[in-house]
Amino acid sequence: MADIKEESNLYSSSTHCHLETMPDGDRDDVPSVGDLKQTSSVTEEDPNHPQNWPLTPKLCTYLTICSFTFLANTNSSNFTVATQAIVKEFNVSQTQAGSLVCFNVFLFGVGNIFWVPLMRVIGKRPVYLLSMLMLCMMNVWSSRASGYNELLASRIVSGFAAAAADATVPAVVADMVAAKDRGHYMMFFHLAMTAGLFVGPMINAFLVQQEDWRWMCYFMAVAVGVIFLISIFTIRETSYPEGRQHDSKRTRVQWMSLTIGYNRDASFVQTLLDILANATYPPILWCSFTIGISVGWNIVVQLTCSRTFTKPPYNWKLGSEGLFLLSGFIGAVLAFYVGGRLIDIISTRSTTRHGGVRMPEYRLPAIIIPGIIGPAGILIFGLCIANKTHWIGPAFGFAMQAFGLAAISNVAVTYCLDSYKPVTGEALVIIFVIRNTIGMLLSLYAADWIERQGTAPVFGEMTAIQVVSILFAIPLYIWGRSLRDLTSQYGPMKRFQQT
Repeated sequence: MADIKEESNLYSSSTHCHLETMPDGDRDDVPSVGDLKQTSSVTEEDPNHPQNWPLTPKLCTYLTICSFTFLANTNSSNFTVATQAIVKEFNVSQTQAGSLVCFNVFLFGVGNIFWVPLMRVIGKRPVYLLSMLMLCMMNVWSSRASGYNELLASRIVSGFAAAAADATVPAVVADMVAAKDRGHYMMFFHLAMTAGLFVGPMINAFLVQQEDWRWMCYFMAVAVGVIFLISIFTIRETSYPEGRQHDSKRTRVQWMSLTIGYNRDASFVQTLLDILANATYPPILWCSFTIGISVGWNIVVQLTCSRTFTKPPYNWKLGSEGLFLLSGFIGAVLAFYVGGRLIDIISTRSTTRHGGVRMPEYRLPAIIIPGIIGPAGILIFGLCIANKTHWIGPAFGFAMQAFGLAAISNVAVTYCLDSYKPVTGEALVIIFVIRNTIGMLLSLYAADWIERQGTAPVFGEMTAIQVVSILFAIPLYIWGRSLRDLTSQYGPMKRFQQT
């Protein structure tokens, strides 16, 4: 046990990750830093440590943040249903109208390069409150915009503000939840994210149909404002800087402090450099492109819906198109077990078979199911649209694609979270930057791609690309441990190994 205590000092507990008691894996039968009760005398009895909190404050904190995630993703997709209205009101081209989406999506990813380093220094609670307030104000600005350039500026800044609800959230899960339950809890985050991508456009479609596009911004401003007020009382600080002294149990008023998570030893610049260095780690790159492809194809599907169902032979109103997007949300909900609890079950059983040593690769077999259903859904959707079948065919395809998106994303992110625990937040930044860059490019060029090659060939190519990206999980499952050994010799992981 003395060896375990000595090892608990290897990494900064500000990352709140389940750290290793062995070089390449975690032992379920031996407590370790950030997992269950800590062996360090500072945290094992500390009621203020996030993993020692009662269930109620954990859920209040996490579900409030997930609500912010839902609204942030709704904000990123709202103008996909208002393209024609923007073209008509501001007399701009389709490409200019699409820029309201693509640059918002781009900043939605890139913004984490600022928010995550800031989170490491001042803590998570002030970052969430500040970003919510900023997102609310930017939607007020959007609703009052009198010109296209003004609207574009407000959308760019709103994407930056919303980014704080993205890459920072898995670090909160790592703060509060043991490794054996992380897949299940992470699925709440991905469900909130996909709900924003599918339910959000439905809400916005009805607002545009019944009123006008400005009501989307009114709705977002009010909704985010309400969550901001709730967050003041419900979001606790989950950062737990190393060396914090054992304190008496905090009162509710003390938990509302904005300085609890301040870490005087953290460096904004060093965290930024760590983020850039993470782009050289192969497992993180695989996760980035796999999720980016899944999200990118979802954007292509939604843009195809908006161009197809409002024209013959369907001739739908905008609200009906929004209802169609619910099929995607149904698929995401059905993925809750497969992409969440099943990951933990498979990982735990593999851990038991290998003497209690938990390896990140044990989560990867769970990708098989969504890896089949997701690509098949893309192909079904594309072929049905190309042949103008009854809407039920594309709806099934869309639901299958959304199932794959939610489950694949959660498997990949949870695998990276376990593989690079000391730099979880930084690793997620790279993942979401690449994901949103792919989304931005597809927002700009998907229409030209389909027009040039045709719907069926494009969706066939999309299916093949996604299958290839998923198949890269096989070499990671076989050689993942060797890759982690290699990547521990450079970049931020080398620094943690030497600490």
